[in-house]
Amino acid sequence: MKPECIFCKIVAGQAPAAKVAESEHALAFMDLFPSVEGHTLIIPKRHYDDVFGADDETLADVHRLVRRVAIAMDRALAPDGLMMFQLNRAAAGQTVFHYHAHLVPRSAGSELRIHGRGMADAAALAAIAARIAAAMPD
Repeated sequence: MKPECIFCKIVAGQAPAAKVAESEHALAFMDLFPSVEGHTLIIPKRHYDDVFGADDETLADVHRLVRRVAIAMDRALAPDGLMMFQLNRAAAGQTVFHYHAHLVPRSAGSELRIHGRGMADAAALAAIAARIAAAMPD
C-alpha cells in the first residue's frame, strides 16, 4: 500500500467508494469523475503504478473481474457498446498512478471522452453500482 494513493485508501477502507464487486486480488468501483453514467474502475488490491510492475497472477484476476463487470454492465445498463481501456504513465493519459482498467458504457453517437469533467453525486454512484452489482454473473 502507498499511503498517498487514493486507490490504496479505497482498498483499505480509508476513502469512500461505490463498490460494484471484488475478487481475491481486485476491486471494482464507480469512477468519482465519470465520463458517462456507469463508468467503472477495476483495480488490483495491491499497489502497482502501472502494467509494467504488476505480476501475472494479479493482472489475470483483475481482468477476470473486468469481464464479469462488463457482463453485468451489459445486463444492467444495456449500452449500445462498451469501451474498455487502460492507461500507463502520464504521457498516455494516466492520472492516478495505481494500475486500473476503465469500463465505460457507450451510446451510439455520443461524444467520446476518456476522463470526466466533474465529480458525480455519491448517491447516484451508489445506485448505479447497486444495479451493476445485482447483475453480476456467478
